[in-house]
Amino acid sequence: MSLKVLVLNSGSSSIKFELFEMPSEKRQARGLLEKIGEEQSKLTYTIGDSKYTIDQKVADHGQGLRLIIDALTDQSKGGLKDISEIGAVGHRVVHGGEAFSETVIIDDKVQKAVEEHIQLAPLHNPPNLLGIKVARELLPNVPQVAVFDTAYHQTMPAYAFTYPIPYELYEQLRVRRYGFHGTSHRYVAARAAKILGRKLEETNLITAHLGNGASMTAIQNGKSIDTTMGLTPLEGLIMGTRCGDIDPAIIAFLARVKDMPVAQIDNLLNKKSGMLGVSGLSNDMRSVEQAANEGNTRAALALEMYCYRIKKYVGAYTAAIGNVHALVFTAGVGENSDVVRERVCSNLQNIGYKIDVEKNRGVRGKELDIATADSPIRILIIPTNEELMIAQDTYALTAKK
Repeated sequence: MSLKVLVLNSGSSSIKFELFEMPSEKRQARGLLEKIGEEQSKLTYTIGDSKYTIDQKVADHGQGLRLIIDALTDQSKGGLKDISEIGAVGHRVVHGGEAFSETVIIDDKVQKAVEEHIQLAPLHNPPNLLGIKVARELLPNVPQVAVFDTAYHQTMPAYAFTYPIPYELYEQLRVRRYGFHGTSHRYVAARAAKILGRKLEETNLITAHLGNGASMTAIQNGKSIDTTMGLTPLEGLIMGTRCGDIDPAIIAFLARVKDMPVAQIDNLLNKKSGMLGVSGLSNDMRSVEQAANEGNTRAALALEMYCYRIKKYVGAYTAAIGNVHALVFTAGVGENSDVVRERVCSNLQNIGYKIDVEKNRGVRGKELDIATADSPIRILIIPTNEELMIAQDTYALTAKK
């Protein structure tokens, strides 16, 4: 059964979208509406091979989604004939807590659950929820599906997701490790299994989603058994502006010595730390690499710290899994930075990772095995495609209905 699936990723002031023809997985359109609620909003989108831009004020997400649908149904631009051609809508939702371990069709109960998890994801779930509400209003007879970033990690054992703090905090507030980027980790895991010629349920991987936000996942027999992000996306790897793992007493120290309020410390750790905080230049890896090459010592330090943290987790997750079949690099930095990949894999031969430096050099956004022929563990570059994963999930749940 052929079905057109609209994939929506609603942010606080933006809507990212893609339209797929399923099950062929042909992408028919994609775009981004930015600056919702500001004086001048901007919709940039592609239908087929043609690119278009609309500059106008968009007051809210409801008006924004209407603008997107109008653009998609503009037949003069080769779009849909009518809104009725949209057969299903897939929504990216950041946090599903313990309530959702898989993709679900949205009803009032699911929508309420997304709202109840706002406390765990105050920056992300509100706009995700808004996107759901608007889409259900504009497309009332079209099935809507929620794909949760946290769902893939619900297979983690208790000893991996429980924090060593008073257990009552977990019982009362569900304070635990949840992990994020689950849709990306799940997508590249499935692709890696195919590349390796293995059944996913018999495949062990370490996946490294390295972008402005970054996380790694230990995958055993196709399932997540540990991941670097925690209760929030702040824990784990060094990121563009997030600090990753730090001594938690730093928070109390800053509050006491600098008299900083909690909100200011939270902003510092989430938006002013990481590569930006250490380098003092940028959260963009390309800029940091260039500055490091030009002799900037702080940029060089930031780059070294970034790669070192990833390398430590490769070692830790290799020990946790026991028999790794492949290490997978994905997302903006993982797919495009040969420098990061080489530094992460250097001197790991003793635990089975042998990178082919020449094969790795200059590779950007290409699916490739960059391990040496005799490497016991494969090293893969796999471009992620979270939108396609959402479309696949949405089609699987709605095509039979």
